[in-house]
Amino acid sequence: MATRRRTWIWTAAAVVVVALAAVTLIWFQPQKLFYDDRVDESLPTAAAGETPAADGGGAVITVAPPEPVDLAAGTFVSREHETFGTARVVRLPDGQVVVRLEGFETSNGPALHVYLSQNPATGEEAAFDEQFVDLGPLKGNVGDQNYVVPAGVDPTGYTSVVIWCDRFDAAFGAADLGPATMA
Repeated sequence: MATRRRTWIWTAAAVVVVALAAVTLIWFQPQKLFYDDRVDESLPTAAAGETPAADGGGAVITVAPPEPVDLAAGTFVSREHETFGTARVVRLPDGQVVVRLEGFETSNGPALHVYLSQNPATGEEAAFDEQFVDLGPLKGNVGDQNYVVPAGVDPTGYTSVVIWCDRFDAAFGAADLGPATMA
């Protein structure tokens, strides 16, 4: 009887350990700390257009596309995890606005999102997800990447770009957005 009880206790303990390990791997995803997801997207641009020459002789003139316009930019500061790089808010020639992360690097983690927030980069942590626009899941924790700002959203009405861990309500890093400087 004692042997049977001991076997049951060891079996129950093993089940609990396996269940805890599974929950830890699924919820916390610690394995992501050991690898990077690299993304290298270029800034979308307009293609060169062709227009007929004014003389009507069948000649075609290639017209250079308009350039993207920087609306705002900022440098990331680390919050819960070391974060580097810059965030740019760019109006593309077709009128679409994107948030572009360049030279970007942070820790990999579960449920990371890119937010436009009205909270400053060094502001109170809990305020990042109060007045914000979720631009979608972080595509990669390293590299250059673009996030479309939804139509009807004025990106200049937001103070910062935030890498937000939705699972643990924590900012990995944030960049204050200031007027873009012309080089």
